[in-house]
Amino acid sequence: MKQAVISVSNDLVTDQRVQRTIAVLMDKGYRVNFVGRELPNSSDFNPDYHYHRFKLIFHKGFLFYAQLNIWLFFYLLFKKPYDLYWSNDLDTLLPNYLIARIFRRPLIYDSHEYFCGVPEIQDRPLVKKVWQSLEATIFPKLKRTITVNESIADLYEQDYGIRPKVLRNIGDSYLPKVFKTRAELGLPSDVYLVVNQGAGINVDRGMEEFMEALAMLDAGVHLMIVGKGDVIPALKKRAQSPDLLGRVHFIDPMPYREMLHYTAAADLGISLDKDTNLNYRFSLPNKLFDYIKCGVPILCSEVVEVKRIVENFEIGKASAVEPKALKEALLDIRSRGKTAYAEKLKQAANANNWEQEKSVIEKLLSEID
Repeated sequence: MKQAVISVSNDLVTDQRVQRTIAVLMDKGYRVNFVGRELPNSSDFNPDYHYHRFKLIFHKGFLFYAQLNIWLFFYLLFKKPYDLYWSNDLDTLLPNYLIARIFRRPLIYDSHEYFCGVPEIQDRPLVKKVWQSLEATIFPKLKRTITVNESIADLYEQDYGIRPKVLRNIGDSYLPKVFKTRAELGLPSDVYLVVNQGAGINVDRGMEEFMEALAMLDAGVHLMIVGKGDVIPALKKRAQSPDLLGRVHFIDPMPYREMLHYTAAADLGISLDKDTNLNYRFSLPNKLFDYIKCGVPILCSEVVEVKRIVENFEIGKASAVEPKALKEALLDIRSRGKTAYAEKLKQAANANNWEQEKSVIEKLLSEID
């Protein structure tokens, strides 16, 4: 049986894009080894395939990336050569590239974002230069590359003259047969519930502005944040203010299928990336498609890819990421009612699904075979 190793820099559990990729690999006859890291707060992980999680000493910054890349390189070096190496994002590319070259095996590089455009490195010129130099050295030599949408594919083509294949962050069509009630989820049943979910609830993703919009709205509007991110501590502090007390519900990260119960319990889903950098300008987060398949209308920012889908399918509203504008947009969506969007959301779900999207992977694998 063919063997593939797929590498990430996260803790594996909540990375739905990669887990969908693994499912395709297994369907095509590969035995998979999923490699990432274990954090102090990582959840249990019991998939039906092999995995390995590094317990690293460092969890952020230069020392984290250095340790991850060194450990990953030697881990792959002393394993029997795999038939396929699959690197996710720039922070795992170097060891996978070197090992694939050493053993003369195929490599697929899957860039989940425009890595050198992430906001965390824009004000750190030395760090940004290191990542850009690494990418510029390796990317032009790659034969098989993937990214998450056409806009980011355009950027890579402009940078290196190579256009990656596009594999959007769309979940499979799975939905629970019966959704849990709000009471079963420990959520209030008599409020207008807004959800934001994801593993990257970070700076410039509009949550601070939405909290201020929430404070302007009546007490019957609540916010549910499912996931983790850099701004969560600040959001929790803001949520203790008298105007928001008891109206913001923080839910820890959880397995994807369990999370869908929370998604479907909401009246509105939000995706508020701000146009502060190239990566966010062209973002297309997978939560957008989770909202769609769960029948939840969407309030989004005006970033290119998300706005296009929301407006083309008429499944919500795009707004400036500013408290008053967000408040008015929410009131407009609420006035129409969730059921008013139901048919359009079904059409959007039928047009955007993993069963169609995964053909990109299948074609790449057929070229390797």
